[in-house]
Amino acid sequence: MGGNYISQTLLWTLIGLCYPYLGSAQEAPISDAVKKEIPGIVKIYQELHANPELSFQEYRTAAFLAKELRALKFEVREKIGRTGVVGVLKNGDGPKVLVRTDMDALPVLENTGLAFASKMVAKNEKGQDTGVMHACGHDVHMTAWLGIARIFSANRTNWKGTLILIAQPAEEIGLGAKAMLEDGLYKDFPKPDFALALHCDAFRPTGTIGVCEGVACANVDSVDIVVKGRGGHGASPHNAVDPIVLAARIILDLQTLVSREINPLDPAVVTVGSIQGGTKHNIIPAEVRLQITVRSMKDSVRKHLLEGIARIARTAAEGARAPAPTVLVRQEEFTPMLSNNVPLTQRLRKVWESKLGREFVSAREPVMGGEDFSRYAQGGVPVCMFFLGTVPKEKWAKQQGMSLPSLHSEFFYPAMPTTVETGVEAMRLAVLELMQP
Repeated sequence: MGGNYISQTLLWTLIGLCYPYLGSAQEAPISDAVKKEIPGIVKIYQELHANPELSFQEYRTAAFLAKELRALKFEVREKIGRTGVVGVLKNGDGPKVLVRTDMDALPVLENTGLAFASKMVAKNEKGQDTGVMHACGHDVHMTAWLGIARIFSANRTNWKGTLILIAQPAEEIGLGAKAMLEDGLYKDFPKPDFALALHCDAFRPTGTIGVCEGVACANVDSVDIVVKGRGGHGASPHNAVDPIVLAARIILDLQTLVSREINPLDPAVVTVGSIQGGTKHNIIPAEVRLQITVRSMKDSVRKHLLEGIARIARTAAEGARAPAPTVLVRQEEFTPMLSNNVPLTQRLRKVWESKLGREFVSAREPVMGGEDFSRYAQGGVPVCMFFLGTVPKEKWAKQQGMSLPSLHSEFFYPAMPTTVETGVEAMRLAVLELMQP
């Protein structure tokens, strides 16, 4: 996930003026039930952080989480959506609440200097060796998830209903939620009345949470373009059709899609993330490949962007007397926009403000990052994802904005134990609110 850190920084600057003690030692109140679990689960966090696994390779992680749930008397099934885990704990009649964590890490070589930093190496989808790191906070998500499992298993007198804990693979490539749902998550297990999740926020001070009422994350599309030309000698470009020059023209023309064709009030992003072409200084290649990420928050904008990319590539090729390009929208990688259910989110925000303190809860603006938690809204299930501050308050006060390591950075790590404490407490309050006896 990515974020609009500038607007978030401005927001938190204003909050800091209203609540100057945010940078002090004052913390949100944490229940005894959570405090009791923190030492043990922080050790688990360190183990998870040191042993990350890539998308759909989460075999060891899934087995560990399944073992933990079985020890807590959950009914557990594994290999749902390839490597996913589902745990069900029934405690009488009442609402069915799903809490999701993601498990996968990123192909990033860690550079945090932590004593428990990852030294793992794995094969990526191309068979290449890569460093692996929990650079998006999924280790925190799993740790908080286990905290919820322990607390609700040990304290069954103050809640009623069915708690469904799912450990999802492959969030980073946008395929895990879809895989679990297609593998019968809402058919073979109790369909939830509510679905909840949390996510780390690299630009929010630890001990605080951010809440989006409505749209939280964008539609995400991946587009591949094969720009075709006619190869030849670099010294005789007039005898060839140069796809490198043509690719450069397409890249520049794509910039006008957002700047000149989309309403400035509608969020949209078109980013060329990869250009691959050519083998030698003096050889004009036959083709160049472009990889593009497209972000939107309206279906109409999404449609316009995808059609516009194909149109720009096609007309640029016609102008260069080049063969028609191949434009492929990777439908299997599409991640739909995440929109938190407004009544549910407002209900939970009132609880968080009441129990944690209003100064520790604030509105969070939508971001152009993607999150496949959105798929759990399938069939009308109300969903809510909230965002967990991870930055030490002293560091946040001194280094707001650009200088803070973002999610997916080789330098990102959350402040412990406050990050996990706040995450477990906020999720505990949310689940209890929905499962009152």
